[in-house]
Amino acid sequence: MSQYLTADQLVDALTLRNLSNPNQGSHAMQLLLDEVQYAIETLYDCELQRLSGHPLVRVEDNYDALGYPEDGPARESRYSRYLSKRWMLRTQTSCLAPEWLSSWCDKTPRKLGLLSSGRVYRRDSIDRLHVGEPHQVDIWVLLPVNEVANLQTMLRDAIGSVMTAILPDHPLRLEASSHPYTKDGLQLEALSERNQLVEVGECGRLDPALLARHGWDPEKVTGVAMGLGLDRLLMLRKHLPDIRLLHNSDHRIVAQMQDLERWRPVSYQPVVVRDLSIAAEADMDGEVLGDRVREAIPDKLDWLEAVEIISETNGEDLPAVAVDRLGLKPGQKNVLLRLTMRHPTRSIGRDEANELRNRVYQILHQGSVTVLAQ
Repeated sequence: MSQYLTADQLVDALTLRNLSNPNQGSHAMQLLLDEVQYAIETLYDCELQRLSGHPLVRVEDNYDALGYPEDGPARESRYSRYLSKRWMLRTQTSCLAPEWLSSWCDKTPRKLGLLSSGRVYRRDSIDRLHVGEPHQVDIWVLLPVNEVANLQTMLRDAIGSVMTAILPDHPLRLEASSHPYTKDGLQLEALSERNQLVEVGECGRLDPALLARHGWDPEKVTGVAMGLGLDRLLMLRKHLPDIRLLHNSDHRIVAQMQDLERWRPVSYQPVVVRDLSIAAEADMDGEVLGDRVREAIPDKLDWLEAVEIISETNGEDLPAVAVDRLGLKPGQKNVLLRLTMRHPTRSIGRDEANELRNRVYQILHQGSVTVLAQ
């Protein structure tokens, strides 16, 4: 995979609809954002300034200004989308926060709030909970230290206020999680109706060193930073079975994306499964695999419910007959994949399933022997 995006890939990314932006059409995600804003403004009696920013940002703004280490794994091109050494598609809407902090000429301690939202761009696996260009909202609130009743409960108060408003029917689990620009960080996981814990965001106390770098006195000012995944939150709120439904153009589905009411199934199509055995580079993982498939078959992406790695075996551990059958090259591994196909509104025929299987196979298989389904 190339380290940098091509011009076509950049255009495709920048022309994706932003569901959180009312200028691009109404969507339930905007109602969810309004609820988040109202919950925070009510809790802190502080108006939030809304910013969206451009998806194309400097690497410095996306990582350095937020305190990410230079050798941090988050910076790797296998997970982020770079245009050059200096420019990239943002991986988080929190990239707007450092400039926002610096923009205030008057650094007198007072309540100030930021809500930044929009699409972010990552390389990710393919399943019903993941998408390569999810929507995110970041909420940053500055608070005078002398107005915070209890610093120890500050984070949980913020989390409780937001989650009670937007996910009232979903129990929440909080786990300690470190983050470059916060202290006492917590990971937020909500329990779905399938009894599955779904990661929906992170929250932490603003790092005093970050505040100081941008001109604020950390002895007098503290605050909360919260980053939430809007796609998953909306899935849970509406009890959607698949993240792809948020973007589907079928009129019966679009009509249900205008409110926050519980999802009413349009139809339940049968699943089609195809397993395939491929030769792959030794460092191939679910995120890289998913991104290659997304780039290569955008016209059929909503047919793929999941692309799962079932097993992996290093080439040197395989018998000679298996190496020959795959056309495995030195340094490669054998990956067994399972494709789960389900069209959102109709059934998939045998020939269609085999054609899609073969397209995915030809995208991912790096061996010298090709085996196609007939």
